[in-house]
Amino acid sequence: MRIGRLSELTGVSRRLLRYYEEQGLIVSERCANGYRDYDERSVDRVLQIRGLLDAGLPTRIIKQILPCLDKPRRIVFSDATPEMIATLEAELDRMSRRIECLARNRDAIAEYLGEVRAHARAGAA
Repeated sequence: MRIGRLSELTGVSRRLLRYYEEQGLIVSERCANGYRDYDERSVDRVLQIRGLLDAGLPTRIIKQILPCLDKPRRIVFSDATPEMIATLEAELDRMSRRIECLARNRDAIAEYLGEVRAHARAGAA
């Protein structure tokens, strides 16, 4: 599939897809006319990359662990260095702290919204 189609299927801009390719996160073949041609697995790979980026992992770490991901939740990494393990542990701790913060903010907004709605209902009655 061409880059435009991959962009449509993933919601990731063409420019960002080119960047992922420059960083070695995804690969494409080149057609005779020079256009990029991605296989169907690229859709899942791009979505996986987006998920890891959204979780806060930098591309340098994503590049290291992507080859080990054969399913979204299963990592096979038999030759992990102590540095890689330490980096992933630090990222996991950072993500956990962020999740806790987001959960507190979500709960506060939900409580506020509940109060606003209750006040609006009371005013309408």
